[in-house]
Amino acid sequence: MCTISIHALHAGYLTLPEAFFVTPLEDPTARTTVPSLSFLIQHTNSETSKTTRFVFDLGIRQKLSNYSQPIYNHAMTRRPLSGDPDTVASLAAGGLTPDDIDFVIFSHLHWDHIGTPSDYPGATYVIGPGAASLISGTRKLSNGSHSHFEEGILDLQRTIELPSTASPNTPPPFEDEGVLEPQSMKRSALFSKAWHPKGRFQHCMDVFDDGSLYIVSAPGHLDGHINLLCRKSDGDYVYLAGDAFHDARLLSGEKEIATWSDPAYPKSVCCIHSNKDVAEDTLARIRATLQQPGELGTVEVVFAHDGSWEREAEKQGRFFPGRL
Repeated sequence: MCTISIHALHAGYLTLPEAFFVTPLEDPTARTTVPSLSFLIQHTNSETSKTTRFVFDLGIRQKLSNYSQPIYNHAMTRRPLSGDPDTVASLAAGGLTPDDIDFVIFSHLHWDHIGTPSDYPGATYVIGPGAASLISGTRKLSNGSHSHFEEGILDLQRTIELPSTASPNTPPPFEDEGVLEPQSMKRSALFSKAWHPKGRFQHCMDVFDDGSLYIVSAPGHLDGHINLLCRKSDGDYVYLAGDAFHDARLLSGEKEIATWSDPAYPKSVCCIHSNKDVAEDTLARIRATLQQPGELGTVEVVFAHDGSWEREAEKQGRFFPGRL
């Protein structure tokens, strides 16, 4: 049975005004500094001994001034804020470099998850269904100042956009922009397959066809938002939830997803999620999986901005070169 190893990576931190994420609040001015977690995932084929390495999310850009101006302006409202250490430094702590990474999978394309993709010139980028429209300029969002994106942030010849969950096959990514370069074209076979249900999740892609790593469509937060379901060597699962939720009290059901008004978007009800109703459904599926995992057995859920998890993981040696 093929399994994978999962290693947490430091990738910066930011400060979240809680009123934009959860409701109700005893203190509407509360702010919490949280990590932007990334993960190294290593899959070794039991027959060939070939290891394939993924980084899931790149966190916050180390040089903040390199963000586009609208993103930089928003980022400055999230101070204290830092992109140090970034994923490159975190990998180096365990003896790896960006050249050792085959794929960078983005849970989604918000500024605090995209880091600096050009740090990984040999990797193939993987984005969820519909995410390409956000960085091609063809889709604009008006649900808050956090919804700005950088056109051209990804090298299109090294970017695989996963197929729609209504389609079994992966079309050529960025079809009107050209084709994949040869290495990425070869690698794309891992993602040219159908979506299937797994547990309570409707659309999952078994990357290696061995049950060790699933990409899970987790809609609601943003176009193309995806999660990972990883099976460890002991048979337990880890669910990497990205920005499916931003506060542990949402997972427990103690709080609800917040909305707010913004004079810059007078015709919109702002929300950290682009589709609040769909995000609530995704969250409910994750919560139900945690409470009653069924066929999955034991499942640990980790979201990208979980400060409590980060502190415990540091104590337990779960950051690379340690493992989950």
